[in-house]
Amino acid sequence: MKGKTQTPEAIPQQISDNQQVMGVEIVDNQPEDETRAAPVEDVEEVLVDDRDPSRKTQIGTRLNPEERAELIAFLRANNDVFAWTSADMPGIPTSVYQHKLSTNLLKKPVAQKRSLFGGERLQAIKEEVEKLLQAGFVRKVDHCEWVANPVLVKKANGKWRMCIDYTNLNNAYPKDCYPMPSIDKLVEAASGNETLSLLDAYLGYHQVPMAPEDEEKTAFYAGDEIYCYVMMPFGLKNAGATYQKMVTIVFHAQIGKNLEVYVDDIVVKSLKAEDHLADLDETFNNLRKNRMRLNPAKCIFGVESGKFLGFMVSRRGIEVNPEKIRAIAEMEPPKSVKDIQRLTGRVAALHRFISK
Repeated sequence: MKGKTQTPEAIPQQISDNQQVMGVEIVDNQPEDETRAAPVEDVEEVLVDDRDPSRKTQIGTRLNPEERAELIAFLRANNDVFAWTSADMPGIPTSVYQHKLSTNLLKKPVAQKRSLFGGERLQAIKEEVEKLLQAGFVRKVDHCEWVANPVLVKKANGKWRMCIDYTNLNNAYPKDCYPMPSIDKLVEAASGNETLSLLDAYLGYHQVPMAPEDEEKTAFYAGDEIYCYVMMPFGLKNAGATYQKMVTIVFHAQIGKNLEVYVDDIVVKSLKAEDHLADLDETFNNLRKNRMRLNPAKCIFGVESGKFLGFMVSRRGIEVNPEKIRAIAEMEPPKSVKDIQRLTGRVAALHRFISK
């Protein structure tokens, strides 16, 4: 059904984990939780803003008293780089980067036939759009040639997550062949350091502005209204490449030296623990200069080891992720081709630890 107007029947109101139902493919380019930065050692929450006791982030517990005090003082002095809500996100300047859609002029714009939602699904759409409006991520439009339908994904906690079916729009422009960094090389570069800080960008993609001339191509239905994105949404085919280009510009002086970055996962690394505050200071200055914001709830500062892009990294090197071992050990014996493919994929993820 790609490239054709989608009927309401063809756009399901709920999609499963594989993100493809009845031929409609939803590009969900949000990173998987298992690749997210996470500590290996114990961490503690620390207050970074005396004005609000809820404003906390996490630091390692193996710091000596002097290191701990200095790190907390640094985080408090630089808490403007954290976003506590989407209202705290000014967005990357358009002079730094913006997301452009090079649509094929031979492709006719597609306005999908509007899907009808009711009950809790419609309420979830309205609530999400209201949040996006308040944050300045979307704006209302009266008329546009490209319009897509929302698709609701049921999350593990029972709540709904709204995606947009950009199938037609994604088919109308070429794939960006920008070379993404090698995960193996990034993980290798992040290992062997005395101190690490694992950073997470707040609602990463929404920090990148859309090119003004392309905003209305991202239009979507929301009840009886139509909105378009002012900031880059999830679901666009080349969003990951755009974000990688942007962070490469922001951190170009640090990459390979004291920082590695893959899309919105950032690790600040220091060969010597005494250099870590200076490395963090350089990172925060680059974040501030480019108006990037971090998610304090998902950042971990001053640890000896952590999970980066799905691998355990420490001063000892790269270690196997026990969660991936457990996932294989707890699998039922394969009974179908899909089961074999799933097993093969999980084993392949551990290829560097398997003796040849």
